[in-house]
Order: sequence, then structure tokens, then C-alpha cells
Amino acid sequence: MSPTQVWIPVVCYWLPMLFFFYMGMDVLLRNPKKIEHRLVSVSILCYFLMFLEEYIRYMLPIEYSPVLAAAWFANVGILIPGLGFHLMARLIGLHKRMPKPWYPYLLHILVLAIPAGLISQRSYTSVEMFTTSGVWKWPVANAAYYGTLTASLLLSFVPIAMLRSARKWSAADPAYQEHKGIFKLLEYGSWVTILWVAVFGYFRFGEVLPPYTYIYGGLIWCFVLRLSMQRYEFLNHAGQRYQKMFQINSQAALLVSLSGSIKEANPSANKMFDRLALGPANLADLGGADIVAKLKAQEDIGEIEAVLRSGDGMIEVMINGDYVTVDHEIYAVLLIRDIRLRNQHLRQIAFMAYHDPLTELPNRRQFYDKLGEALAEADRTGGELAILLIDLDRFKQVNDRWGHEAGDLVLCRVAVMVRELVQPYGLAARFGGDEFVLFCPVGREGLTAAELEQRLHIAATQATLDYEGEELRIDMSIGISLYPRDGTAPDALLRHADKRMYAVKRGDVEGGHEI
Repeated sequence: MSPTQVWIPVVCYWLPMLFFFYMGMDVLLRNPKKIEHRLVSVSILCYFLMFLEEYIRYMLPIEYSPVLAAAWFANVGILIPGLGFHLMARLIGLHKRMPKPWYPYLLHILVLAIPAGLISQRSYTSVEMFTTSGVWKWPVANAAYYGTLTASLLLSFVPIAMLRSARKWSAADPAYQEHKGIFKLLEYGSWVTILWVAVFGYFRFGEVLPPYTYIYGGLIWCFVLRLSMQRYEFLNHAGQRYQKMFQINSQAALLVSLSGSIKEANPSANKMFDRLALGPANLADLGGADIVAKLKAQEDIGEIEAVLRSGDGMIEVMINGDYVTVDHEIYAVLLIRDIRLRNQHLRQIAFMAYHDPLTELPNRRQFYDKLGEALAEADRTGGELAILLIDLDRFKQVNDRWGHEAGDLVLCRVAVMVRELVQPYGLAARFGGDEFVLFCPVGREGLTAAELEQRLHIAATQATLDYEGEELRIDMSIGISLYPRDGTAPDALLRHADKRMYAVKRGDVEGGHEI
């Protein structure tokens, strides 16, 4: 055996077959369940089989060439256009528009030529005579050869037309906008492949090139396919698209094992946790022990609020997640949303529902709730409770003379006074306008209602408020009621205190007590 007989099959047949085998398996294993991956893999398999047939024909005597070409080479070649039509229909979304049973059977109508040839025992698509030229066994071109070649070239314009139309559709259809670059590259690759097939199919180059040189156009098509996969993530791994979504997601995302170990964190997660080295960390180290317990039990992870550690601080978060299989191992993908601002707003809303927005004292609603609890406690222990209703005197004049800013300053100062007076046993509230109210247990450590009133008057007298060079005075009228002497219900006690307060304003009583 000469060196030429050794390297010719290696270079001309084995290397292309290895390349096709690698490409076909690579595409198929990326996503075996997807039809597009299967179609591409089968198309590449057809090229592999054509090269395998040529290798076997090269090795066998010439008398085997007609049978191999007719039964193997030609029939495999018939499958390629139908697979190409089917693939293009899937890529451009035509399969969604075609009614059944037109899709997919119309795309494989050329396959009928295979059983037709087998039944008639003659080939309509292959040559029947071969001649030896150097080391090659060249087919003697006949009408069937040129007719099949010409029909193949004409049919090749159908996928090009489909890709050209798809490029126009993709410009207006958001669903296919991202495929525009793929369609363009595949179209250009199809043109180059057609040109190759036409040149090397119609013209013979003697002993320099092997027979059926046009089938090497499959290498061009695979090269363009590979380029599309690299540039546009075309026919990518099933998990790679999700991997990209994981990385570019603006929401923090963690890939966590069932034991809580953080295997991967996207850039948003690193930013949220102040670029903490999340890789070797465990979710429990961040304060997510409850989440880890759910992961170990593989419980549902949805809408879970937690407080996680970020450096020296803490972050309130909402965690949603689900379980995925990565490299045959179960993990959880956790999406983490910072809800500090949301919770701050919720706390502010809840605070405003029970507090006065200006003074931040409890409002009427909270006062009634707390007074009811205090009365129940006093009833249980047999204690006494004093309710003081406060109305600011000449407050309207302050607003009229100095404006509402000065009035607000007075209200806030009074709020501080009444809050400090009742702490830690009682509660002070603002009922609205210039009216305040408070309750406090009395009899404790000798403290009486009269002493509460006196302390409040002293605090008001000592309060000095300077506003634009003017001193603002705080004067108030106070009405007092005692539980259980003056009533047992909140409304009854407040009505009694209100009557006493207006009696003080009229001068009928001294302080909060009857004269």
C-alpha cells in the first residue's frame, strides 16, 4: 500500500466524518428534547453517511459503485432538502402557521422518491456507470445526475427565500427579533454552499479532487452553523440560556445546594451583599437558617420574608425560588429582592394609621385601643386610672399672628411634654387641632391626678419657645376624670373630662377639680 492510499482516505473522508460526528453529537447533546436540535443532528448525520459511503466506495472495487451510489448515496442525499425545509420552518415559526397535516409531511414529500426507486428497482437520482481516473472512481454524468443536481440547487433557493422572509418578519415581530442575525448568517452561508455545489457539481477537476466534491459544501454549512452557535447562542445548551438569564438578571440570584452552600451568585447578588465572597459561604451564615431547613426538606420556597446579613448590616429581603437539576444534582435557584424600602413604606403607613403625622403621638384610634386595655387591667387589679383632656388656650391667636409654622412648633413641644409626663406607665395622644389627651395609673408611688396636672402646668410654664425673636407661651386648660369614680367606659370617662375642661375654661372650677 502506497503512502497516497493511506493519507487520501484519512484527509478526504475520515477527517470530515470525525468533524460531522462531533458536530452532530454536540448539537444533539445540547438539548436532545428540542426538535430543532434533532433536525440539525440528523442533517449532519446525513452528510456523515454520504462521506462514509464514499469512503467505502473508494475502498471497494468499481463494480460496487453503482449499487452504493443508488441505494445509499442518492437516497441519503434526498433526505437533506426535506430536513432543511423542516428546520427552516421551525426556525422562522412557519410551523405555527401551517395547518395539519401539511406540517410536517409536506416538507418531506421528496422522501417519496426513495420508495419509488426501490419499487421500480432503478434510480432516478443517481448515475449507473463509473470510470476509474487515477485513484478515484468517477461517476459518468448522465441526465439523472444533472437533473438531480439542478433540482437540488433550485430547491436550495426555497430555504434562502424562507430566511429572507424571516428577516423581514423579525424586524416587526418581537418574538423573532433576536433571530435576525441568525437568519442573516444562515442565508449568507446558504448562498456560499449553493455556489460551491454548483461549481464542483457541474465541473470536473480531473484527478486532483475526489468524486462528488460538491458534498464538501456540507462542511461550509456546518462551519456557518458553528459560527451562528458561537455568535448568537444558536442551538445552545438547554441550561446555557438560563445561565445567561441567571447572570444578567437585575434581581439578585443564588444557586444553592440543599445543604445551603452557595455555589454561584450573580452580579446583582454580589452587589446586594457588598461583594461578599458568596462562593464558599453558606446561606445559614447570612442568617438564612430557616431557608436552609426548607431546602433540606425540599419544601416550597415562595414569598418568604427574611433578614439576611450583608457585611456589618442586615437586609430585609423577599425570597422566591425553585428546585433545578444541575449535573445530576438537585439545587435551588433563589431570587432575592430587597424589600427594605417597601417595608419602610409599610411601616410608615402602619404608623400613620395609629399616630398623628405632625407630633408622632398616638392618634384617637390607638388611644381608644390602649385605654380599653388599661381599663381592663385596672379592673383586674383594682387600680385607679386618671384621664387628662388638654386644650391649648389662645392657640388660634398664635396661628393668626405668627402663622401655622409657629403653631406646629407649639404642638410639637406640648407633645414632648405630655409624652414625658406619662412615661413609662401611661399613654398620651393627640385628638386633633389643639386637643391632647392622656391616661396614667394613679396611686402608684403616691402619684395622684392632681400631681399629674400640676407637673403638666409646671412644664408648660417652664417651656420657652423662641420664634423669630418672639417668645411663645404655652397655656392650657385641663379636665380630669378618674376611673372608676367618674365612669367605667372610655367614652364616659372622656365626656366627664371634657366637661371638666370646659368648666376650667369658664372659671367654674380651679384646675381640673371642682371649686
